[in-house]
Amino acid sequence: MINPDILDYNEKQPDSDKEIFTLLSKLIDSGLNDAENKIWHANPVWFLDGNPIVGYSKQKKGLRLMFWSGKSFNEEQLNVEGEKFQDASIFYNSVSEIDQNDVQRWLKKSEEIQWDYKNIVKRKGELIKIKG
Repeated sequence: MINPDILDYNEKQPDSDKEIFTLLSKLIDSGLNDAENKIWHANPVWFLDGNPIVGYSKQKKGLRLMFWSGKSFNEEQLNVEGEKFQDASIFYNSVSEIDQNDVQRWLKKSEEIQWDYKNIVKRKGELIKIKG
């Protein structure tokens, strides 16, 4: 179930962004139905066992869908990679750009392949793989 704070976040966006965020939240919620979700660092994020998995935000380049462990998915479309960690992203500027099959595949991989962000502070910035 989508956290009411996320629904509120989506609702407050301009119409074109709202359409993209609403579709993404529905896809993520159905693909990760056991995940906790909330507004975290001012953006919608889904967690498995307290570990951030996927989230989205508005940025200059468009609406960013980010997978915290996405670099390990080996997915060509997730081509905006973080420099320090294992995140990878894709940007959307229209709902028609979203390939729902791709998003569903990435969500499946996000359950199977995980890096431990939950304990990164405890490990003084060291990121270890916990799944996959």
